[in-house]
Amino acid sequence: MAVRAVRGAVQLERDEAGHMDEQVGALLTAILERNELAADDLISIWFTATPDLHSDFPAAAARKLGIVDVPLICAQELDIEGAMPRVVRVLAHIESDRPRAGIVHVYLGAAAALRKDIAQ
Repeated sequence: MAVRAVRGAVQLERDEAGHMDEQVGALLTAILERNELAADDLISIWFTATPDLHSDFPAAAARKLGIVDVPLICAQELDIEGAMPRVVRVLAHIESDRPRAGIVHVYLGAAAALRKDIAQ
């Protein structure tokens, strides 16, 4: 089994903890489903949030989904002028038999504009 990385992102409509939980939960669920993964396939997940998000840690949504024994970390994105606001990004390290080209990266809603080259 190989170690692979899966990318994803979602843009929030507002900086509110419940909304962040809902949207990040939807992103993680889509990543797992589209890559046919279970929580046991996860090695670690790195979350970043744009500097305008303060209501909660994105990793809290993973814990609420039952991802409790996977190392998670949150960090702040660079504050780049003109960057898309209210975005949570995910970089998940996984174990998978899929070839690198078979990994499905998930960019939900408006965040799909961030990586048109790999968004599914």
